[in-house]
Amino acid sequence: MKVRRIVHNIATTDTAAAQRFYRDVLGLDLWMDHGWIATYGAHEQMDVQISFASEGGSGTPVPDLSIEVDDLDEVLERIGSAGMAIEYGPANEPWGVRRFYVRDPFGKLINILAHVSSEK
Repeated sequence: MKVRRIVHNIATTDTAAAQRFYRDVLGLDLWMDHGWIATYGAHEQMDVQISFASEGGSGTPVPDLSIEVDDLDEVLERIGSAGMAIEYGPANEPWGVRRFYVRDPFGKLINILAHVSSEK
């Protein structure tokens, strides 16, 4: 038996609010919209990973979701254009990532990161 996919579900009464952050800022595609559920994704090969943490590293709170991107500066620009507040960072961390924290429209703390060697 192999796990094929892990889906993170976020409870909301406003599924359209996800579009502003997950599509417009992060560039994910809308895969499904039934009115009561909207699913965003990317057709990229991704690793399956679940982390369990007592802190988020560098003394930060544990984020609800971590999203690795290929160009952190571009996402920072989009976050700024969207008028969203950065809660932590951007910071170069001792474990080899550059990252920042932002809240999505549902109040979830999102850790957006790029491995230092994978940035443009």
